[in-house]
Amino acid sequence: MIQANNPSLKSWVEVPAGSDFPIQNIPFGVFKTGNLTPRVGTRIGDFVLDLKTLYVLGYLDNLPFDLEDFDTDSLNPMMKKGKAATRDLRNRISKLLATDHNDLSGNEHHVGQVLIEADAVEMLMPVQVGDYTDFYSSRDHATNVGTMFRDPNNALLPNWLWIPVGYHGRSSSIIVSGESIHRPKGQIRPDKDADPIYAPCRLLDFELEMAFVTFDGKPLGDSISTAEAEDYIFGMCLFNDWSARDIQTWEYVPLGPFLAKNFASSISPWIVTMDALEPFKLDGPKQDPKVLSYLEYEGQHHYDINLEVAITPENGEETVICNSNYKHMYWNMAQQLAHHTVNGCNINCGDMMASGTISGPEENSYGSMLELSWRGTKPIPMKDGSERKFIQDNDTVTMRGTCMNGDVKIGFGEVATKVLPAK
Repeated sequence: MIQANNPSLKSWVEVPAGSDFPIQNIPFGVFKTGNLTPRVGTRIGDFVLDLKTLYVLGYLDNLPFDLEDFDTDSLNPMMKKGKAATRDLRNRISKLLATDHNDLSGNEHHVGQVLIEADAVEMLMPVQVGDYTDFYSSRDHATNVGTMFRDPNNALLPNWLWIPVGYHGRSSSIIVSGESIHRPKGQIRPDKDADPIYAPCRLLDFELEMAFVTFDGKPLGDSISTAEAEDYIFGMCLFNDWSARDIQTWEYVPLGPFLAKNFASSISPWIVTMDALEPFKLDGPKQDPKVLSYLEYEGQHHYDINLEVAITPENGEETVICNSNYKHMYWNMAQQLAHHTVNGCNINCGDMMASGTISGPEENSYGSMLELSWRGTKPIPMKDGSERKFIQDNDTVTMRGTCMNGDVKIGFGEVATKVLPAK
């Protein structure tokens, strides 16, 4: 067992019951305050631990890190040190926060310097994302979409059960939770018998996804196997793949999504490490037909992560509209990364790969408004008496994710984004 995952560990920092951030989590993110420049931190309960100051005070000695790895506006320099180094860092932080070690807790002056109330910090984009890939790996989602738009008896395209389908997206428009977006504009064709028009999107949608972030991969020309894949994955975050459905319908043939997707994608600010997620692994679905050899894998590579989506109208009350789980994915991360690199494509530190919409088998587990409202034919009731077919101006969409194993719960926090009217 990884030392920091010990379920019996307790922290001398008070952690409220039900917190996403007990001592068994120790995620990584980037923050700033009115007095502090951007730097790397971790989260424990309702506090952020300042790793730059922790390093300056000598608590991270004998680890392969430099001050510049924490005195920075992204996790990339820290991730450049690789899997073993970041595992050792997480174990060291765990030890410093544990009740049975007083190296840090015994120095009240230092505690006051390194622990900051979470409400007092501004969370920033945690990763400088070089390249972004979006997969399409939920069988329930792909079946629902195929049923809506094609032949229900042949909902999945012929390649879907053979390869983890994906496409390269736009990394520059990935934003962190709390940053608002404007309703996108583009070409839509509301009347199939008339020419398209230029207008704001009328069918704005979220897509409930998760994303993983990579360490440096192998050189160009080499492949990463499913057995090696998790050695190249640093951690995961929540991911909202915003989608303009009407723009997408008109543009996606023949090359797939373009303006319907590249206007914004939102992520949660804390990256939960794959090490922290180790206790929540489980078996995946039976894959039939049998996958080709490079996609075969051994062991457990799926994860039990409960997910929910809520909509909050402006000045209104939140309504939870979706409860799903990451375990419903057909293709796992190891297979996605193996497929991505099988042709020799190189992976760089900070690359982000999203899962594709996470839909389960039940109607309330569908991961998009397209499915939940079934193309607008089944409006979703809100607590204020209104209804939603798609996302309206001034709505805030919030996604949350948590894992539970015995008495240990860890979470991702949330990704919340408000939709402003088109400019």
